[in-house]
Amino acid sequence: MARYTGPKTKISRRFGEPIFGASKALQKKAYPPGQHGRGRRKKQSEYAIQLAEKQKAKYTYGVLERQFANAFDKASRKSGITGEVLLQLLEARLDNTVFRLGIAPTRRAARQLVSHKHITVNGELVNVPSYTLKNNDIIGVREKSKSLEAITDSLASNARSYSWLEWDSASMTGKFLNSPSREEIPENIKEQLIVELYSK
Repeated sequence: MARYTGPKTKISRRFGEPIFGASKALQKKAYPPGQHGRGRRKKQSEYAIQLAEKQKAKYTYGVLERQFANAFDKASRKSGITGEVLLQLLEARLDNTVFRLGIAPTRRAARQLVSHKHITVNGELVNVPSYTLKNNDIIGVREKSKSLEAITDSLASNARSYSWLEWDSASMTGKFLNSPSREEIPENIKEQLIVELYSK
């Protein structure tokens, strides 16, 4: 399974946001990486700004170029605002939902839990991180995995709450109620710039 394995802090510093989670380096060095990071940067072109926004979305959700292009293609064929539909599709990914429910502390950790067969959807084992959830799907932790320290620690320290998700701590199951509206998605992504980039 392909995934981004490069330096995480450098990416966060490039965009000035904690894309891969909180980082002390981002607080100490609040400027882009590289020898010209502190100096004045030349004015970015419209294309560069749009490309940077797409890259930020890709790194945030942990998808590679082809997956992202496929998601955009799917979004553009659905009814509704393309940019908003794109974010909804990314939010409906199984790995993202496992992260949102607090079962894993990061999306990367959530992807690993899914790949290693610790997660079920409607009672069936699913090991495909990009699996797209549908309304009222039940996401659960496999019985044998409920005592895993990584999962219990994450649930204890990541009390997240989202309007489109329900979590039952007693049974360690969550429900994907419906696709979130753009206002409900907390990610700082200007999706219109991504639409403009792909429309060229």
